[in-house]
Amino acid sequence: MRSPRRRPIAGLLLAPLLSGCFSATGADSSSDSGSGSSGSGGGGRLRVALAFPPTENYSPYGEDAVALSRLGVAEGLTRLDANGTAAPALAESWSSEQGGRSWLFTLREARFQDGTEVTPEAVAAALTHAADAEPAPAALSGVRLTAVAVGDDRVRAGTGTADPVLPLRLTNPGLAVFSAEAYARNGKVNPVGTATGPFELTRITGDTAAALDRFDDYWGGRAQASGIDAKYVSDGTARANALRTGDVDMAEAIPVAQVASLDQDTVHEIGTARNTSLYLNTRRGVFGDPGLRAAAREAIDTSAVAQGVYEDYAEPAQGLFGPALTWASGRRTEPTGRAEAADAEGRHITVATYDDRPELAETAQVLQQQLEQAGFTVKLEVRTYARLESDLLAGKFDAAVVSRNMMLDTGDPVTVLAGDYSCDGSYNLSFLCDKEVDKLVADARTESDPARRQDAAMKAEAAVLGTDAVIPLVHLKVVTGVGTSVRGAVLDPYEREFVGTGTRR
Repeated sequence: MRSPRRRPIAGLLLAPLLSGCFSATGADSSSDSGSGSSGSGGGGRLRVALAFPPTENYSPYGEDAVALSRLGVAEGLTRLDANGTAAPALAESWSSEQGGRSWLFTLREARFQDGTEVTPEAVAAALTHAADAEPAPAALSGVRLTAVAVGDDRVRAGTGTADPVLPLRLTNPGLAVFSAEAYARNGKVNPVGTATGPFELTRITGDTAAALDRFDDYWGGRAQASGIDAKYVSDGTARANALRTGDVDMAEAIPVAQVASLDQDTVHEIGTARNTSLYLNTRRGVFGDPGLRAAAREAIDTSAVAQGVYEDYAEPAQGLFGPALTWASGRRTEPTGRAEAADAEGRHITVATYDDRPELAETAQVLQQQLEQAGFTVKLEVRTYARLESDLLAGKFDAAVVSRNMMLDTGDPVTVLAGDYSCDGSYNLSFLCDKEVDKLVADARTESDPARRQDAAMKAEAAVLGTDAVIPLVHLKVVTGVGTSVRGAVLDPYEREFVGTGTRR
């Protein structure tokens, strides 16, 4: 049995009064620790432990884009607010043109960290580089982004056909804007000193650590912390220990097994759109057979995962879009067209997962037992995510246990479905290619009315679940460790932000 619930500090995702940050109790520190700072005055340097090391040398087009966003380095034209809508960032306003075929964004006055101005030409070039990236950022799955400068302070962006959620799409961390100096001819992007956020990368130590200094010319006001010393600690117990011993001021993704060992005033939880799911490889191997996918689904007891692994920091999954998204529950329909379960006796499968989130390995062990009881012979492959990702995307496993924030890419459920489950999806871990799913996703993309778009998304969700390409297991809460001397830590239900201009110690 878990220890008594720690102090929650935020409500459910998309709740009307949800706030993205808080002020922890405790004395503020104005002295620096660690090396260097930019500017004078303000708080000391923040020491943070992150769970996922960079896998692509901080390329802004893959998973590393989230790290750049969470550390306050990079930003785009818009940002996602706590209510799931597009809010101003480098663009201070926007309007649609030609029935939504294009959008005109008016830029605010801002500077890049290399001292150059944020101009329409620079923004258009940055978005064009993102559109040409291989693979494309997840937010661009199924669309072709174009951007051109208009006058002294505006950019026109479009996707060829009407895109009612383009401002929401542009909140994706993979569509951050960098100065011209960032872009090399070989397609690589160097984010060191070329972004626009309140903190500037100054030193990268491989995939183990990074140092950031405050960017004093940030358009949103000078950050209160003088800098950030970030280290990447894949082991969740080690992250919790670093917080407990005072080696770091903040630690993300605290394992539920470590919560009881921490001071209750340092433990904070927030409901998110994050799911843990079992993705079945429909392209090759055992789970190319719909009947064997159905057998796997019938073998799994999600309550055993919710209670035995996550305790009450999760609940059995209802679908792809969980209760934190309050609009989803009333629109959910039952999957149809599922195959009958086939005999799994003697079928050998490899299930992969990563141990950066400790609960995933334990979840995989629970699933192994359940699947073996149904007749499967199961081998587990557990690595860090950095060592797993390339093989995961190459389809080298029969199944994978993955934790995924369903709203991370754009905040738009239709875009998530397109990226994760369409034939051309850029993060399609199940390698699903189903004509009915693609048709429903395409239909949903044409809806501009929010309510009708959500209805269409839920119809597509039912079609995805009907293929048994993915078995949602649990909807998660995320636990963040924050030292009592820290104020203004950002607890973002979308998991895009971790520190902000008001974060200090």
